[in-house]
Amino acid sequence: MNLNLTGQSVALIGCARGIGRAIADGFSAEGCHVRGFDRERSADFITAGDVTSHEAVKTFADSFATVDHVVYCVGIGSGKFGFPFWNLEPSDWTRVLEVNLVGAVNVAHAFAPRLIERGAGSMLFLTSVAGQVGSQTDPPYSASKAGLINFMQCAAKDLGPHNVRVNALAPGMVKTELNQSIWAAGQQKLPEEQRQSFDDWARGKIKKVSHLGRWQMPEEYAAMACFLASDHARNITGQTINIDGGQVMHA
Repeated sequence: MNLNLTGQSVALIGCARGIGRAIADGFSAEGCHVRGFDRERSADFITAGDVTSHEAVKTFADSFATVDHVVYCVGIGSGKFGFPFWNLEPSDWTRVLEVNLVGAVNVAHAFAPRLIERGAGSMLFLTSVAGQVGSQTDPPYSASKAGLINFMQCAAKDLGPHNVRVNALAPGMVKTELNQSIWAAGQQKLPEEQRQSFDDWARGKIKKVSHLGRWQMPEEYAAMACFLASDHARNITGQTINIDGGQVMHA
């Protein structure tokens, strides 16, 4: 399938590693001009900055002559095991909400005028299956991703009349640093004799939650991100697309 993305400009926020880096590589392979924004400048195409600073994000947006697609791949957890939720303090929520939700809002505010002026394009937010099922593992993370799904729908309605599409991608079990941090936080709550290696923990969890019984890979999200940016997806907006091995099914 020819996605016809060659020469298009992509702003990718959160692309130093993991799914974000895979998405950057995917767009580059399609012939796009990719520029990234991340807290660390780990590659030449990345500008260092903090998504919780609207001024920094707007400066990044203003550096584009034109932009066709915006992708938000940022996500952090609380670093604590949240079951039950009172294992956490209210103060554990602030940074997670600022990065996962307010950061996305900053990006939308900064780039929407450019997409509206162009009269075409797309935004894509990386959410999580945790935002759809009320995951107890990390309530601040789960709630922030649920809020992001709702904001995505609001943005899709606002930008639709301007021919700008807005969607979300929801990962399930992916081999990333975030999943490893969830494992580590959970193991700290267990007696030493009940602790598991990351591979054993992941194998058990995948068997429990995924009907296909296997890891999802970052490259799968890259392929879907590129498809959603293409004209083949010109009638897809306001949708949360799960790539999760069947973990979440809405009847």
